[in-house]
Amino acid sequence: GRIAYRAIITALMESRKAGILIVDDEPEVLRVLGLYLRRLGYEVRTERSTAAIWKDAGQEAGNFSAAVLDASLSGPDSQTLARKLLDANPTLTVIVASGYPVDMAALESTSPGRVLFLQKPFTPEMLAAALRRMIGAQAEDV
Repeated sequence: GRIAYRAIITALMESRKAGILIVDDEPEVLRVLGLYLRRLGYEVRTERSTAAIWKDAGQEAGNFSAAVLDASLSGPDSQTLARKLLDANPTLTVIVASGYPVDMAALESTSPGRVLFLQKPFTPEMLAAALRRMIGAQAEDV
């Protein structure tokens, strides 16, 4: 009980150092989520398009514990970016956010337990809870 809880908290604290990538085309969403997650102690990188990180995604993936991707971005689509990040970093988790239903079967089948869908609109608290759940699950597997 208590020892496992401490191990999870320690793993979470370590994983926060690696950071969170948020890609969304709405500047206000990036600002609010970035501010909230930084206050929780996460390192946060925000981008307004998948193209902004696409070229360096393979090398950059190791800097993140999780990526939060808006499902409706243009350029390389979010699921293609997610696949590139997941392939480059075996401990990274991805949260795909959308106000519409998204078929996540392909991503989930190749990366079980590393992909989560989050329905928009969501609060910063809901995102933080999802991140804790996803990063914590990865930490337990290590």
